[in-house]
Amino acid sequence: MPPLNPDAINVILATDCGSTTTKAILIEKIDGHYRQTYRGEAPTTVEEPVADVTVGVINAAREIGELAGRRLVDDDGNIIRPARGKDGCDLYISTSSAGGGLQILVTGVVKEMSAASAQRAALGAGAIVLDLIASNDRRKPHEQIQRIRELRPDMVVMAGGTDGGTIKHVVQMAELIAPAKPKPRFGVNYQMPLIYAGNQEAKEEIARTFDESVALSVAENVRPTLERENLAPARDMIHDRFLEHVMAHAPGYDKLMALADVPIMPTPGAVGDILQAIAKARNINCVGVDIGGATTDVFSVFEGEDGTPVFNRTVSANLGMSYSISNVCSEAGMPNVLRWVQQSMDERTLRNRVKNKMIRPTTIPQTQESLEFEQAVAREALRLAYKQHKEFATTLKGVQQQRTVGDAFSQEKGGESIVDNMKLNLLVASGGVLSHAPRMEQTAMMMIDAFEPEGITELAKDSIFMMPHLGVLASVHPEAAMEVFEKDCLVTLGTVIAAKGTGKEGQPCFRYSVKSSTLTVSGEMKFGELETFELPLHETAKVELTPSRNVDLGQGNGRQVVAEVRGGVVGLILDARGRPLW
Repeated sequence: MPPLNPDAINVILATDCGSTTTKAILIEKIDGHYRQTYRGEAPTTVEEPVADVTVGVINAAREIGELAGRRLVDDDGNIIRPARGKDGCDLYISTSSAGGGLQILVTGVVKEMSAASAQRAALGAGAIVLDLIASNDRRKPHEQIQRIRELRPDMVVMAGGTDGGTIKHVVQMAELIAPAKPKPRFGVNYQMPLIYAGNQEAKEEIARTFDESVALSVAENVRPTLERENLAPARDMIHDRFLEHVMAHAPGYDKLMALADVPIMPTPGAVGDILQAIAKARNINCVGVDIGGATTDVFSVFEGEDGTPVFNRTVSANLGMSYSISNVCSEAGMPNVLRWVQQSMDERTLRNRVKNKMIRPTTIPQTQESLEFEQAVAREALRLAYKQHKEFATTLKGVQQQRTVGDAFSQEKGGESIVDNMKLNLLVASGGVLSHAPRMEQTAMMMIDAFEPEGITELAKDSIFMMPHLGVLASVHPEAAMEVFEKDCLVTLGTVIAAKGTGKEGQPCFRYSVKSSTLTVSGEMKFGELETFELPLHETAKVELTPSRNVDLGQGNGRQVVAEVRGGVVGLILDARGRPLW
């Protein structure tokens, strides 16, 4: 494929093939600026009776073409390129999570070290991790073999050992996997892709352990030393094998790959890419969340110990708003859900609502009461998913403190979490319950209640779930991706100023002074209060904040903060309820 010339790209068609719906957007260069102009969608056609993903893609492209008055598809069902007048586009890109996305089995020697690094690489590539098998995961070898046989992953990612260290344990792990003969999800007769990203001195021994039923690829070690992770080579190889093996066997994906101008990406991987791009462009720490019917994905980019940005992604596979709603209520506990409900609702009524949602998972709220119930459950799903993410996004296990053998095999999660709410600059929300809330204030409050940001944090939401499309575009034309992300994708809700610390309700929390071209206000917030001021979109205000002695707003307890904040469709929110909230 010849290299793409960004200057020659004026019309871009992008699709995201989801499990049920294929969403298409059109991006056009208007007066020298890239803007998202039209959107269309069609049912995804990866399942029987059609069993060809390109049918849904072409239907979505035809719909968007009719809306735009542009002929995007020719009579043979091909996407027309390049753009000439009112025909065709200059670039076609796509992401996909259809057919269950990319599903990976991760193995390693020590669960908290090599296996955790391999898991981070897999999640960063946009995968769902089916299981994590390690020498110290408390399962007997026959139980591990049985589990490997039960699973039908798209590929296996294997890690273990530091470069130059002993090869014994990682070879033992290979000898456990080889006789289990893991079977691939698609295609009975094709080889199982296995990526080895462990001690490089063991690769020849590993190759001898597996037979021709496995397609072995060797990537650089994800944990070359205890002090350093090296995830990018393994992530890239996962993506390559995803295209070569997995997508090639999924119905119609060979045709889709031929249609697209750049490699197809797993949807979550593309979302992660655009968040990393925005964090780099603005030099900020950010968190993104996508809450769906069955799962909740949390993405974060925070400055690491060495000053470089660290990206993490987690999938909470049992926390969602329809198919997984009972799991949310079970894990959170009914009293925790009820604390967000303003109207009087007893536990029995709540349980009946949960059961109704389980029976009819695709229904949307029709009354104020049912909306309040769903938004209460959403707060708990997001809170639990973020808690899991913070436990996962940690510094490397056992680096800073004196190491012992017991520490190496301990069952702790890892080092210190690098996710710090006080350092969080931007929080981005997407997913039905957040994106489609009747009022923007409801979206903002769900985010504040669930994530409990501290200090000064900007809030935004993805307008029409455009982030996957822009993530792929960023790999080809980063300027266009960032321009559309800022102007059309993100809906800026505003800024929240939240006090960290606790106090008795009614006691002084912090004094504030806000000055902008449309807003001049000052006063005092008392513990337990929540106040919203109108600060329009594209407007900034200078704020001076003086917290009480035991309250931190970003500079330490009792220390004054002077900052510039951005407005939005909700405005400026002052939160003096304290942290933690409960």
